[in-house]
Amino acid sequence: MLSSSADWALRGGTCALVLLIAAALLRDYGRLIAARLAALFAVGTGAYAITSAAGFSAHLGAWAIPLLAMSAGNNVVFWTLSAALFDDSFRLRWWHAALWLLLVVAGTVACFLSVSVLGLALTLSSFAFAVLAMAQALASWRADLVEGRRRLRLFVVGASSLYIGLNAVAQLFGVPRSAPQGASLAGAGGLLAIAGIVAWSLLRVSRTQSLFPPMADASQPIEEPAAPAEPADPGLVAALESLMTAERAHRQDGLTIGTLAQQLGLPEYRLRRLINQALGYRNFNSFVNHYRIAEVKMALADPRQSEVPVLTMALDAGFSSLGPFNRAFRAETGTTPSEYRRLNAGKAADVGIDRPISESASPISNSARSNLAAR
Repeated sequence: MLSSSADWALRGGTCALVLLIAAALLRDYGRLIAARLAALFAVGTGAYAITSAAGFSAHLGAWAIPLLAMSAGNNVVFWTLSAALFDDSFRLRWWHAALWLLLVVAGTVACFLSVSVLGLALTLSSFAFAVLAMAQALASWRADLVEGRRRLRLFVVGASSLYIGLNAVAQLFGVPRSAPQGASLAGAGGLLAIAGIVAWSLLRVSRTQSLFPPMADASQPIEEPAAPAEPADPGLVAALESLMTAERAHRQDGLTIGTLAQQLGLPEYRLRRLINQALGYRNFNSFVNHYRIAEVKMALADPRQSEVPVLTMALDAGFSSLGPFNRAFRAETGTTPSEYRRLNAGKAADVGIDRPISESASPISNSARSNLAAR
């Protein structure tokens, strides 16, 4: 009896915290898809806290059905949330919703019908989505330039993935069936710990360090960056700009922020802070792609290169393939490379592809230049 009371007390605390998280996210970042997904995941976690308790039954009443539905589809929400957090170009597609609906239906049916194969498939899918979320986090974590957000994001995705994975393993080995009350109490404690740390982090950090970006489009530099924690060194900014425009470091294969920091003789964390706070970029790939696209734009506008394939220009500028280049080019210019070439043919006859990128192509805004000059 005491164990059951403690279990439900922990789960009740989890529900209160996740609802607080959802409300705070929608209040402060409701226009961002990542925040909406995070709020939906928080509500789904609350539903899971109830439906995963020992003694919960699908036959308790009609109120249990929406809880089961939200709980069953929460793994898909978690996976799409991790993609939205770590990929600034992420967009929800119809098949995301279709996959969520499939798991909702399968999970709800599995609670009313004892189908072992369906239950096993759902357990394996939980583990698979946890692995996919962690892979997404690790693949793009180093490119994130906002220190506070990097730490918080990694904890949210890492801790949630670990919990989902351990729970899936426990289900596969039949732990909840052999020790239902003990497994339920341990699960409730894990949920409350994760929810508590996330709630505390969201409530204590400033908006510039929060889980989500303060602007709608992360691929574009901010004209008025948030006030930096420490003044940017104009010499370092000039050295970085020279390395990117005169020496065209963006052409290097596999360029990383660590490689660029080594060339500048800076610790990686200082270069990350410089690009984020002096130039307003949140993502290293967006910063590098700006220079690559600037070079391609000049080449496309040069009539002497009208016969040069777009793929050649993209590869010369540092892109690894045509697909990522086309997506980055359209995101920055709003048009395709072919349309850009047609619209700008003859406008830059005196520009060659070997000419260094001009100052106007630098991502340092005019206001940022003025602030640096004033220092």
